[in-house]
Amino acid sequence: MKPILGIGILVCAPVVQASSFNSLDLLSQSEFAQLTEIVGAATHYKGVTSSEPLGTIGFDVGVSLSYTEIDTALFEKASNGEVDAAGFIIPRVTVHKGLPFGIDLGVSASAIPDTDIAIVGGEIRYALMDGGVATPAIGWRVSYSAISGVDEMDVKNISTDIAISKGLVMFTPYAGIGFVRTIATPNDSNDLMEETIDQEKLFAGVNINLGLNITLEADKTGENTSYSAKVGIRF
Repeated sequence: MKPILGIGILVCAPVVQASSFNSLDLLSQSEFAQLTEIVGAATHYKGVTSSEPLGTIGFDVGVSLSYTEIDTALFEKASNGEVDAAGFIIPRVTVHKGLPFGIDLGVSASAIPDTDIAIVGGEIRYALMDGGVATPAIGWRVSYSAISGVDEMDVKNISTDIAISKGLVMFTPYAGIGFVRTIATPNDSNDLMEETIDQEKLFAGVNINLGLNITLEADKTGENTSYSAKVGIRF
């Protein structure tokens, strides 16, 4: 994964502009499972932050963009031709707050441009190691997200991961591994059944603190790659 190079995709890639999957019944069950995998990779909770705990008075507030490649032909079929783009671009507002005992809480809110689709999510993270001058920080996270604004299907994601990071002056690189469970339920479909998909997640990123906090991250969830960039403040 190359988060810095991959972030360039966020600027120039075409973006999904459809707000409905009004032809889901044209999909086979295996195609609906594939759709669930891609939607899960794009919409599961992405905190875009290192694993260092914030501490009792700490905050991390930012705005991010994430890009996930999609199977255009599959999405065209599921949306009656409304989707003709190469991927999802999802803006997010994220807020993290440090608590005692190495616990951080985070929430996010997202909306896909030119659609009625919204995504809300949250996380709780526990510092297994706080990190220091000679030691890395290690954090374990559990998160949840759900999609609204899509009448044809309900989607929710439950994920967990463990990540390690180490500060180097103004740079804090980090990497982690976890899994994402996505549950997609078709509404009013005559043929499709609910799908529950488990996917492994690998991710890596770097936090750059220049007063303004910049974070770049790439993750591969199943077979689908996402790139994220976040700008905000962290203290």
